[in-house]
Amino acid sequence: MNVTHRRPRTTKIALAAAIAAVLLAGTACSSKGGDDAEGSTDGVKTGPGVSAETIRLGALTDLTGPYATLGKSIVQAQQMWADETNAKGGICDRKIEIVVKDHGYDVQKAVTAYADISTDVVALPQVIGSPVVSALLDDIERDAMLTFPQAWAASLLGKDAVQVLGTTYDLDMIAAVDFLTRSKKVAKGDSIGHVYFEGDYGANALEGSEWAGEKAGVTVVGQKIKATDTDLSAQVSALRKAGVKAILISAGPAQTASLTGVAASRGLQVPIVSSAPGYAPQLMKTPAAEALQAMLHVVSAAPAVSSDLPGVKKMATDYTKKYPATPVDSGALSGYNAAQLLGADLEKACEDGDLTRAGVVKAHRSQKNADTGLGTPQNFTDVSQPASRSTYVLKPDAKALGGIVGVEESHEAPGVEEYLASRG
Repeated sequence: MNVTHRRPRTTKIALAAAIAAVLLAGTACSSKGGDDAEGSTDGVKTGPGVSAETIRLGALTDLTGPYATLGKSIVQAQQMWADETNAKGGICDRKIEIVVKDHGYDVQKAVTAYADISTDVVALPQVIGSPVVSALLDDIERDAMLTFPQAWAASLLGKDAVQVLGTTYDLDMIAAVDFLTRSKKVAKGDSIGHVYFEGDYGANALEGSEWAGEKAGVTVVGQKIKATDTDLSAQVSALRKAGVKAILISAGPAQTASLTGVAASRGLQVPIVSSAPGYAPQLMKTPAAEALQAMLHVVSAAPAVSSDLPGVKKMATDYTKKYPATPVDSGALSGYNAAQLLGADLEKACEDGDLTRAGVVKAHRSQKNADTGLGTPQNFTDVSQPASRSTYVLKPDAKALGGIVGVEESHEAPGVEEYLASRG
């Protein structure tokens, strides 16, 4: 089902919505009143986060930790979507508001932030960090709060209110091993390194690489690191000693830059493949830029922001115009895509006459072919399965928009179906 917009309103309704917006602006500091209780407005059931004038969404993001660059891009992209949506009259005769909380990739801060906003928002189009989402799962399920993690651990599947968008980390690493073997960068009997964050992100990625490595006859040499580790000299030394022919990395941009730069300087000039969260265009302005362009590929459920897809080109153009001082990166594309998808869910919930949290979750789970024009369509009807199984292969390019270009179009790697079946 393609993402569509609600039918145009009459002039009278549009005028009423404009008056309501003015009144809301004049009472912004007043009490939220009965927003937390379920009720009905104009025949539409409402609950927490939804009033007669507004739909409030929440973002638990990282603006000061290891994913600060990603967090900023996502926040800006989702605010751009909200501004665009509001300029067209909003959704269900209501304006969109996004409440942003920075947790700095600190789980306890995130738990506190969730408690602060959970009574006042209807859904979360952004929560950064697998450990953060894992810590909040019980609360999210209890509150029936539709949540889009900016995290892709398979452990987050199976929850009705939690939607991992695109692929999961294990599928990305299966695609990475497939790329390395198919392009003859590694062969049966070789060893490949895998540098990965401790926690759900790295553990899930390692599951995929080890499964694919076994199928390909390749030995995976793991190197676990912490999110605070930014000098990977020791890991490079260990992998060089192991004689690896390629390296996978499931970490952040700082770790990818260190790994690639150190490997190049020490003569370990082997192919490196990262998950999407491990790359940012800002890396192309660091001393590691030359090595990154020569050695790194990125597997991603989303296309490059330099893609010729019309939807991507429009998003990139609009984002650059709105935020000229900020580079367009994968975070901008990911954040905007998530916002578009949630917007479609809210539209469907409005059509169904139910903007309660449960109504929004129900509307989301009815989407079988959600297509924003920003990548591959996604199926949200099966909570136990990834929404997509296809990945692109990308490559850093300092001259390209977003510092990255496409190498291979989206496709499902061989073995993905077998792997998912083996996981039940």
